[in-house]
Amino acid sequence: MKYDVTVIGSGPGGYVAAIRCAQLGMKTAIIERYPTLGGTCLNVGCIPSKALLDSTEHYHNLTHTFKEHGINVADYSVDFKQMINRKAAVVKQTCDGVSFLMKKNKIDVHTGHGSFVNKNTIAIAKDDGTSKTIETDKVIIATGSKPSSLPFITIDKKRVITSTEALVLDKIPKSMIVIGGGVIGCELGSVYARLGTEVSIVEYMPSIIAGMDADLGKELQKSMKKLGVKFYTNHGVTAVETKPRGRTVTIKATNNKKGTEIELKAEYCLVSVGRKPYTDNLGLENVGITPDERGRIPVDGHLQTNIPGIYAIGDVIKGAMLAHKAEEEGVFVAETMAGQKPHINYLLIPGVVYTWPEVAAVGYTEQQLKEQGRAYKSGKFPFKASGRARASMDTEGFIKVLADKTTDEILGVHMIGPRIADLIAEAVVAMEFRASAEDISRMSHAHPTYTESFKEACLAATDNRPLHL
Repeated sequence: MKYDVTVIGSGPGGYVAAIRCAQLGMKTAIIERYPTLGGTCLNVGCIPSKALLDSTEHYHNLTHTFKEHGINVADYSVDFKQMINRKAAVVKQTCDGVSFLMKKNKIDVHTGHGSFVNKNTIAIAKDDGTSKTIETDKVIIATGSKPSSLPFITIDKKRVITSTEALVLDKIPKSMIVIGGGVIGCELGSVYARLGTEVSIVEYMPSIIAGMDADLGKELQKSMKKLGVKFYTNHGVTAVETKPRGRTVTIKATNNKKGTEIELKAEYCLVSVGRKPYTDNLGLENVGITPDERGRIPVDGHLQTNIPGIYAIGDVIKGAMLAHKAEEEGVFVAETMAGQKPHINYLLIPGVVYTWPEVAAVGYTEQQLKEQGRAYKSGKFPFKASGRARASMDTEGFIKVLADKTTDEILGVHMIGPRIADLIAEAVVAMEFRASAEDISRMSHAHPTYTESFKEACLAATDNRPLHL
């Protein structure tokens, strides 16, 4: 069978690329090695983790805020099995939705492990030992990523686990050590801390979510401490040992500044030190593609590899490992192949942490602007001054707006608070059209809403005149 384009991998980048290719009139195939479509994000990443985050936030509110709202519940408990079952149902519905979209757009789905025979021939190996080949004019590599580890850590998937296993535990752990205070570590740490697990997060950097603006990390850490989470920032893990009976894990970590060693014990150790590109057994050597030192596939400005007609998107190339970044790249490649002139502004791809309060950011951080020597001004508005936040008892956090000191153009927006994952979109739109802080401050924002806090932060950045602070 001959296709105009074949996509290897059905995660958000892959399936969106396939849909856009089909919309543009290309005969399209998608190859997925697992029985369900959707990749890591839909099956063992974004969607299931958000389902558990939502469930546990409901439980946290039941136990901590309902009484103040005037809601008295005499008896309650956690049905953890049902919680996991609901998560699985959400995953199934979402993956089934992708299958529907493939049929709707007349995209052929091939199940099996895809690899290059040559640049126009893809072999598909199935689990039952059978295989077949398809012919294609162009290929988009969208195989995503898998959890990283450290050289001295053995992931046994029983006591020393990754995010994949953390989503399917059969009981609530009494204690858990999380190695890595990034997005995944903080999100899953929050899930279990809300359920009563004693959670400790060990982070090599001086702050959690170290890639984001420093103020966000400080505020999130302060919030998570209220859940009982213990933090060991600026600590490097030196050993992970499972006891002979396999019931506890011992972590040894050294303070990066003082050199003093600590020893932590827990039922589980969640290793969340990042992810690495998944390019195993793709047959890249058969077409002359060589990954870089970090396993990423080199591409040009059109996301094309050194081999004409072979493109790569998402987690297998440079840049943030985000589902929505992969989606944008999928559309970009499809439209490029169709002769259009799409664009992606990587600076304006937002990052989000789905803890509660949520965290989100877009554009430059304050630290980056200082490194650039760029003159800027800053405006900040706390949610404790928001009427809507007080009404919902979600007063933690703030919004910070960074604007050019001379032109007032918004350069970065950094938020932590309620419904921030949705609110960040307004900042993205503003920056896409190069709005100034004054532009936003003169727009009407409905009252009472969380979005008013963005307007107030822009007022603070414009000439330090917030109305409600």
